Amino acid sequence: MKTLKFSVILLIVFFTSCVSQKKYTNLQNIADNCESNLKNVSSERLLLENNLANEKNKSKALEQQVDYFKSTNTNLLDRLSDLSVVSKSGAESIKKSLEALNEQNTYIKNLTSSMQRKDSLNLALVMNLKRSLNNFDDEDINIEVKKGVVYVSLSDRMLFKSGSYTINDSAQEVIGKIAKIVNDHNELDILIEGHTDTVPIHTACMVDNWDLSTKRATSIVRLMQTKFGVHPERMTAGGRSEYIPKASNDTVEGRAANRRTEIIILPKLDQFFELLEPPTTSK
Repeated sequence: MKTLKFSVILLIVFFTSCVSQKKYTNLQNIADNCESNLKNVSSERLLLENNLANEKNKSKALEQQVDYFKSTNTNLLDRLSDLSVVSKSGAESIKKSLEALNEQNTYIKNLTSSMQRKDSLNLALVMNLKRSLNNFDDEDINIEVKKGVVYVSLSDRMLFKSGSYTINDSAQEVIGKIAKIVNDHNELDILIEGHTDTVPIHTACMVDNWDLSTKRATSIVRLMQTKFGVHPERMTAGGRSEYIPKASNDTVEGRAANRRTEIIILPKLDQFFELLEPPTTSK
């Protein structure tokens, strides 16, 4: 730039000797404009160089960001691949868990439905028994639902003479009415239990209260089978002796309440146990 300025000055000096003052002034103005333009060009060049440096820095920063995102993306792809494997395993586990839950829900629904049917049946049995036996003394007959099954408790004074296991003729009507209702429900079994008080007994044909309670139960079973047609495979006879009292044996009234025969009407045992078995989980 200094060389250019010096050349311009030489031209001016040269022309000053040859040209008029007016032309000299014009040339001087031209020289000044050239110098000003050179300064502007230099400033613009410096500005452009600065802008270029800034753009290079921005470009470098962008390249660094791109490299970071590439690295991050690779890591994410690797993690997604791992998650894909985990999700397949997890999905299979969840599927099996849902299948097990569905089986359990089905089991619970079936069990609830069966229990509701049993409760409805128990209610119907109680109503039918009470209706059929309503002309007998309530003190000698008690009908109730206990432990999920129907109990018909008959006092020994209505069924037997003291110390005997022979059924009174008047009691056979009661047994016949119960047998008729039992025969209407072949899906049910019958358990006959004999109970005594704590007064000991020992005779030529009776060893003890165990013996008496068992023989009274078998007398009821035998009558229901032979006279009233209840299938024997549906019935079980058992003696409980004095060991499940309903009341205290310290009073006359308590001992009278304990001397009883209970006819228990319950679901067939094999069906009952099948009902309680949980479903087998599929593998």
